[in-house]
Amino acid sequence: MAATSTNKQPLLVDRVLHYVVNLDTAAVGAIDVAGTNTALLIIDGTTQDGAIIEDIYSIARGTEASTINLYLSSSSDYLRPNEGVLVGQFESGITIGAVTSWSTMPKILAPMPQTGTEQQFRALYIPKGKALWAARQANTISTDGPLLGCQGGWY
Repeated sequence: MAATSTNKQPLLVDRVLHYVVNLDTAAVGAIDVAGTNTALLIIDGTTQDGAIIEDIYSIARGTEASTINLYLSSSSDYLRPNEGVLVGQFESGITIGAVTSWSTMPKILAPMPQTGTEQQFRALYIPKGKALWAARQANTISTDGPLLGCQGGWY
């Protein structure tokens, strides 16, 4: 077949993934990664195939909202200032146990049934060779920082 054939294979998930981390100690001082930070590695695609994340959510453990920053990087040992690129952020809840999600995830090309008002699926692709990092936008350690969860699959 020609390289422009429309008979393409769909993205198939080999293994599901679901990670949950505590963001108490994960902090970056601002949106841009500069100097010392304690961001946490969430999904390491640097040595595995890529992943697709269909949901990124937080569960509040305190009564103050936290801004959660999400970064893509080619490093898996430390979120370096010149390698970490902000891909999104969202606020955690202000009621203990409240769940919030990253509702402005990028739109993807996968087909979608015409239900509701959303015209496209939203998800985050993590290409092979990249890692997803997360941190609260703060300068201090917390004792009641939110939990952060990511659900999707390796492809």
